[in-house]
Amino acid sequence: MKGDAVNARAMTQPNKPSKREGAPPQSQDLPEGLTSSDLLDIYSTMVLVRKLDERVWALNRQGQAAIVASCQGHEAAQLAAVWALRASAPDYFCFTYYRDLGVTTALGLTPLESILGFMAKDGEPMSGARQFPQHGAMPELKFVNSSSVIGPHAPQAVGFALSRRMTGRDTVVACFFGDGATSQGEVHEAMNFASIHRLPVIFLIENNGYAISTPTRRQMAIEHVAQRAAAYAMRGTTVDGTDVIASYQAVSDAVMYAAAGNGPSIVELNVERYLPHTSDDDDTLYRARAEVEEARLRDPLKKLQELLMKAGLLDAGEDAQIREQAQREVDEATNEADAAPYPDDGDVLAHVYAEG
Repeated sequence: MKGDAVNARAMTQPNKPSKREGAPPQSQDLPEGLTSSDLLDIYSTMVLVRKLDERVWALNRQGQAAIVASCQGHEAAQLAAVWALRASAPDYFCFTYYRDLGVTTALGLTPLESILGFMAKDGEPMSGARQFPQHGAMPELKFVNSSSVIGPHAPQAVGFALSRRMTGRDTVVACFFGDGATSQGEVHEAMNFASIHRLPVIFLIENNGYAISTPTRRQMAIEHVAQRAAAYAMRGTTVDGTDVIASYQAVSDAVMYAAAGNGPSIVELNVERYLPHTSDDDDTLYRARAEVEEARLRDPLKKLQELLMKAGLLDAGEDAQIREQAQREVDEATNEADAAPYPDDGDVLAHVYAEG
């Protein structure tokens, strides 16, 4: 089964619309390294991620997925970050967190591999279905997500950046986490150490305004998390994380800054969270429905769709084709994962205790 998942990754690429005759290959208004073709690729990947997220949320409600942390509202920030790393970093590696379905998909984790994880089925490549969904490592795809504990991957990301420098490799390390993680001591220690040693780390904060049920105003006295950068003598930027172009520009600038040997950065990406913290949470207890509906006006998927249509890079027929292809891919992955067996309990202790 694992082999099937790997083969699926090799065969499956993000959904791409057919390029329209006469469509400009690049706009003068786009940041360096980002083309109109990239925007179409980001959009098709964003559609795929949204449909995949909706599916695993539905699987949870059907009792087939134990827990889900939705990325709906975060997709533009996550995908723009990956595209910026690819375009601007000499080499890169990502330390993700549990809400980064968009990051892992953009890096090459297939819908089948993701759904196998959410359903805890054999063939899940990150942990052999022995961890929470989206937990584990795929070094060949350039990412690690070590746990759902808040913040401890930040020192690990910094340590990885230091090790790469010590072995003579120019690697920019992207560390993704939410606003709530910035209240953790490990994150302070990581930022402080990275700044002292001028390590090429980008702390990408996906600020959706809530640490589970605690709003940002109850977490910190400052308006923007990126203001904390001054305390570490590092650069800090706050950007609209529902805007793909603005997010790409901010991350790209941070990547080039790090690659030039200038040290770490904080990039705060202000995003929205449309669903509860996880499928085990009830956000109606602390969040008004009117607030959620207002947040949906900043839906990154709709914003990018409108931008592409206004620029003449996408029409209704092409949009329908992208959505149908994404739905088909998610449906096929769901059917295959549903038919897959659970892992053999005979190797449950493998990689837990030393053998021999």
